[in-house]
Amino acid sequence: MDRVDTRRELLEQERARTLQRLAGLTSDHESVVAASKDTNADDEHDPEGATIAFERSQIAALAAQARGQLDEIDEALRRVEAGTYGVCEHCGEPIPPERLEARPTARRCVSCAARP
Repeated sequence: MDRVDTRRELLEQERARTLQRLAGLTSDHESVVAASKDTNADDEHDPEGATIAFERSQIAALAAQARGQLDEIDEALRRVEAGTYGVCEHCGEPIPPERLEARPTARRCVSCAARP
């Protein structure tokens, strides 16, 4: 198995884990929403209401983050297919393997990523 196949496989595994996490978060969000409908909790005036609203908000934010990560993984997989994976989108130099190991969806080398 060559390096490209290995990267593709690792990205696919990360994608599967992210989809699983997103499914869990979606289920958690649905459970919190359903539980809040079964109560008379008034988020504004009930001390427990703020907790319910916070939980919904927190889960929604984590789900949005997972969706963003899925988008990054899918874009990295497109770069693998196009043959541009591992090449800095800014300077065109190779992205060091250590960076790709730490951040498989990296689009820029360390030097370019450090620039504002």
